Amino acid sequence: MRSRIFSFVAIAALALVFPTFHAYAVSKEMIQLETEVQQLQEAIQHLQTTNDERMGVLQHLVEQTADNVNKMSVRVTDLQTKLQTQNEGGAQKLDGVSGQLQALNDSIDELKSRIARVDKQLQDMQAQTSTLNSGTSSAGIPGAPGNGPAEGVAPAGTAPAASPAPPLQQLYQSGLRDYNSAKYDLATSEFDDVIKYYPREDLAGNAQYYIAEISYRQGKYPAAIKGYDAVLEQFPGNPKAPAAQLRKAESLISLNQKDAGTREMRSLIQRYPQTPEAQQARTKLNAMGVRIAPKPTAGREQ
Repeated sequence: MRSRIFSFVAIAALALVFPTFHAYAVSKEMIQLETEVQQLQEAIQHLQTTNDERMGVLQHLVEQTADNVNKMSVRVTDLQTKLQTQNEGGAQKLDGVSGQLQALNDSIDELKSRIARVDKQLQDMQAQTSTLNSGTSSAGIPGAPGNGPAEGVAPAGTAPAASPAPPLQQLYQSGLRDYNSAKYDLATSEFDDVIKYYPREDLAGNAQYYIAEISYRQGKYPAAIKGYDAVLEQFPGNPKAPAAQLRKAESLISLNQKDAGTREMRSLIQRYPQTPEAQQARTKLNAMGVRIAPKPTAGREQ
């Protein structure tokens, strides 16, 4: 700038002395300035063009990256959907198998009941035959001395006999039929009688399980949990115990007690690892995104 100012001053001084030289010098300086301005404009335009090209390339790269991210998101979503569908399908298949096994157990129980009824009928027939044989061998006259009291006359001082308990198989099968027919109140009463009259029999554990199942089907989860606990505590060796613990876990989850339900499923897998109910518990835990085995606590050996 100083040099240019000096040039202008020099030109002006010369113009005062030599007017013709002044006009020539000013024209030359203006041409030079116009040339520099034009070059500067061309450089700015070139820089702008370069920036536009670079911005275009960057925008294209950003668009490609966004498309790739969207495609990856769609693939991940599809994969999650497929995995969830497979887990649900596996759970449904296991539920179906469990239901079939339950129906098979019920059929076996009913078959046992029929066999017991046939055996009871045979015993009754044998008893009747023995009574008839003893009656035909007796020649006494009813009411005569030494032959007991007369017909229709009860011995003095005898109390009426208490009503006997219903047969176990008959009572249990009646409750099972009412349960399958959704006559829950009647079935509950009959299963209660099984537990009342035959508390030490294996079918008492089955009856307790079905009482809890009725509460579960009616959405009475606290009562169902109490019933399943009775099966697990009072009848730990009963075949219904694995199913009772699985149902207890599902009842807890239905009550939004996920941690407690998870613990029950893990306990089921440890206690009955080879049962269909344990496999169902594994599938349900996987579907919930929960580890089958709990994480080791701090300070414990890994």
